[in-house]
Amino acid sequence: MSIRVLVVDDERPALDELAFLLARDDRVGDVLTSDSASEALRLLHSEQVGAVFLDIAMPGLSGLELAKVLTQFKEPLPVVFVTAHESHAVDAFEVNAVDYVLKPVRDERLREAVRRVVESSTPPPVTDDNIAVELGGVTRFVSRADVRYVEAHGDYARLHTTDGGHLVRVPLSTLEEQWRAAGFVRIHRSLLVALSHIEEVRVDGGRCSVLVGGTELAVSRRHTRELRDLLVRRAKPGAS
Repeated sequence: MSIRVLVVDDERPALDELAFLLARDDRVGDVLTSDSASEALRLLHSEQVGAVFLDIAMPGLSGLELAKVLTQFKEPLPVVFVTAHESHAVDAFEVNAVDYVLKPVRDERLREAVRRVVESSTPPPVTDDNIAVELGGVTRFVSRADVRYVEAHGDYARLHTTDGGHLVRVPLSTLEEQWRAAGFVRIHRSLLVALSHIEEVRVDGGRCSVLVGGTELAVSRRHTRELRDLLVRRAKPGAS
């Protein structure tokens, strides 16, 4: 199955070269092009694409600004930044970029970026005890025991662990169902918490919250009673 991509760059030679290199990849189907982020945004509202290869420094709407808009789409598109500047790498990954390719673009490096795009479109495997995440092109397994809480991001979920956060393409509802028996409980429509990592339960003015890894998380009224009941049962002698 090939992916349809959109290439965005305000410099025509760079735009044409990137489009040419992508078209040679057998995993890529149609290659659409745009010489501005604003035009690209209009194009994305009328055309179906599977990924965006995006320059950063452009007049008007920048590549980073466009990427932030794309994160608000119902189904966020994989974004690969292709730029001559190393200084924006941190900003790029804050908007969950799949890859960051430096110009001049090498063919083998671009093929690696396409591989990451393809893999990002495939939900990572979830096992009873682990979930696969990709860090810098390397797939590793995060132990469920290290996950303190999970935050919903549309069709994605961010695992908050003892060593940072990991965005995975698994809906929160899927993790809630599969990890319920391991002591994970929904405390809010967008939050799933490991009971074993709850340090405190706080009640103030009828509002309930929990402290997890030093972070205070709000508990919705709908889930407050269930959470209290679960914590009480776990606190009883002999409870698992």
